[in-house]
Amino acid sequence: MDGGPAWGAAPTAVHVAIVRQLACDVGARLLDPLDRLLGTDRHDMPVSSVLRRRLEIAAEVWAAQVLGPDERLAAETVRRLVAEIYQSGDVFAPPFEWWRTPFGALVARRFGHPAAEAVSLTVASAMLGITRQGVHDLVRRGKLRRDKASGGVLVSSVRDRLAQLSEAFGHER
Repeated sequence: MDGGPAWGAAPTAVHVAIVRQLACDVGARLLDPLDRLLGTDRHDMPVSSVLRRRLEIAAEVWAAQVLGPDERLAAETVRRLVAEIYQSGDVFAPPFEWWRTPFGALVARRFGHPAAEAVSLTVASAMLGITRQGVHDLVRRGKLRRDKASGGVLVSSVRDRLAQLSEAFGHER
C-alpha cells in the first residue's frame, strides 16, 4: 500500500453502511427497472425478489472485499462496482453528493478517483467535502498539488489529504 494504516479493520457501522448503500444502489440501477418492466409473478411478488435476496449476500461480500486487506481484490471489486453501477457508458461522473456517501468516501480515501489522475477543483472539493475556495486555498498553500499538464488537482494529493485528516481526527479508515 502507501505506508498508511492497514485496511481490513473497518468498524461494523462502516461495513453496514456500505452494504446498505451497495444493495440500494444496485437495486435501483438494475432490479427496479426489471420490476417496472416485468411486474409481479403469480404470487404477486416482484420478479426480482429472488435476485434481491442474492443481492443482499453479494453486497455483504463486496463490502468485505472493498474494506479488506487484499489491495488487489479491493481495487478490482471497486472497479467492477463503479463500472456497473455508477458509470454511464465510459464516463464516471457521479453527482458531487456521491463522494459523501459511505461507498463514495471509501473510494476517495482508498483509491482516489477511479477514472482520473487529476480532477477539477469542483470534483476535488466534492471528494474532500469542502468548498471550491477551500480547495483553491489548499492548492495555494501547497497542501494539494496540481497536475502541470491539465491544471487539475492531483488525485494522489486528495488521497493524501484525506489520510491526514483521517489520522488527525482519529477516524477509522
